[in-house]
Amino acid sequence: MSKKVRVRFAPSPTGPLHIGGVRTALFNYLFAKKHGGDFVLRIEDTDQNRFVEGAEDYIVKALNWCGMHFDESPQLTGEHRQGGHKNFGPYRQSQRKHLYKSYADQLIENGKAYYAFDTAEELDQHRKDHEAKGKTFIYNWHNREKRRLVNSLVLTEAETKAKIDAGEDYVIRFKSPQDETLHLTDIIRGKMTIDTNVLDDKVLFKSDGMPTYHLANIVDDHLLEITHVIRGEEWLPSLALHQLLYDAFGWDAPKFAHLPLILKPTGKGKLSKRDGDKLGFPVFPLEWKDKNTDDVSKGYKEEGYFPEAVVNFLAFLGWNPGTEQEIFSLEELIEAFDLSKVNKAGARFDPDKTKWFNHHYMQEQLDLDLAKQFKGTRPELADVDINYVALVVGLIKERATFVSDFWDLSHFFFVSPQSYDEKASKKAIKEDTATVMEQVKAHVLKTNDFTVGNLQTNIKGWITKNEIGFGKVMMPLRLALVGALQGPDVFDIMFMIGKAETVKRIEALIKEI
Repeated sequence: MSKKVRVRFAPSPTGPLHIGGVRTALFNYLFAKKHGGDFVLRIEDTDQNRFVEGAEDYIVKALNWCGMHFDESPQLTGEHRQGGHKNFGPYRQSQRKHLYKSYADQLIENGKAYYAFDTAEELDQHRKDHEAKGKTFIYNWHNREKRRLVNSLVLTEAETKAKIDAGEDYVIRFKSPQDETLHLTDIIRGKMTIDTNVLDDKVLFKSDGMPTYHLANIVDDHLLEITHVIRGEEWLPSLALHQLLYDAFGWDAPKFAHLPLILKPTGKGKLSKRDGDKLGFPVFPLEWKDKNTDDVSKGYKEEGYFPEAVVNFLAFLGWNPGTEQEIFSLEELIEAFDLSKVNKAGARFDPDKTKWFNHHYMQEQLDLDLAKQFKGTRPELADVDINYVALVVGLIKERATFVSDFWDLSHFFFVSPQSYDEKASKKAIKEDTATVMEQVKAHVLKTNDFTVGNLQTNIKGWITKNEIGFGKVMMPLRLALVGALQGPDVFDIMFMIGKAETVKRIEALIKEI
């Protein structure tokens, strides 16, 4: 690649960032870093009616949490980087609107666009007339120069000027070519051909001074020197128009790659917030509170997912390295990423697989770091030494998917059982259990050097020597310590809670029996 790779993630600040958007940002980021390029954030806020306060800040925080840091953004312009890079800003389209009119005018001067004065009511009437005849109304080559439409292709130059001078509302439409075959190439989908006769003359600019998405998108990508446009499949129908606009301006188009949809867990249809609400998983990276309704939408961060896990599972939604490896750090993803290995078909979202990734990354975390998180979630742990909490975490984290699982897996390390599980009690307690537990208590008391090894030697040796049967001893012992038949090795539990507490719990079970 001769030119420096520059990619952009260009969301609209209309609400929280869906994980489909995070996946698009991730693939842009991986591609840029793989090729030593720039990862740019551009905020596409030309539609002020849909603007949501706080959405831009949310987007930046979400991607930073995932470890995707921008080289340029509204908060970080090119000239602020080391080496005095060119400043491509501003990076919000609302701050760039003074740029677009001149490019729309350029297209008119070159005969590639025209003014149209048709009112919404007139266009609606044309649609109804066509529907009545079983046809579909398309504003393009077959009717744009007929008198029933009001545009500068039909009007004289003086009539057109008079309407503009009089302040009549207008739009600027692109003049899509007639009887041409457009050859398109997509990195993921390969070569395509489009008959230009089926294209409508899209609106590029409105008399209120604002461009439509299509014009602003093309002008900004050109001025920001974007080399590759990596975006969602929903933009594939716009590819023909975008290529024609590049051709009309005489500019080199970037290379395009359209990513597959993220599908519902059933595999049918695009993943939505409703699917997450229904099945109990987040579809946003961070929690989002709607200021109008006070509704709170779950976020992966707040639900206890590690950012590394989110990045790892998102990378596999539509991409595969072609090997058996599934666990990738961000650095490894950068090294392995290749757009040619992105699938054309939609990627089914699997909530269980996301938990599998999180479980893996749970085991990678330092016990002390997890202990700090855990301690902050439970008032019962306020006065417990953090190193003790870390030791407990080390014993139970293999069974956990989230930090929120820790208490259920470990509460008995911190508080004595207040009751005994009924089903477990029926299974563990026999006629002679009280007598057996008195003997276990005696062996605990005479274990002076209270270590896991000594406890195992003394108690297991006694069981084996007297041929008592391990279940007859170990099940009620676990019940005494935990209150249920769960938890890590009983000798680990005894060592952690100490001799006095172990004896106290055994005595409590004997009393209960």
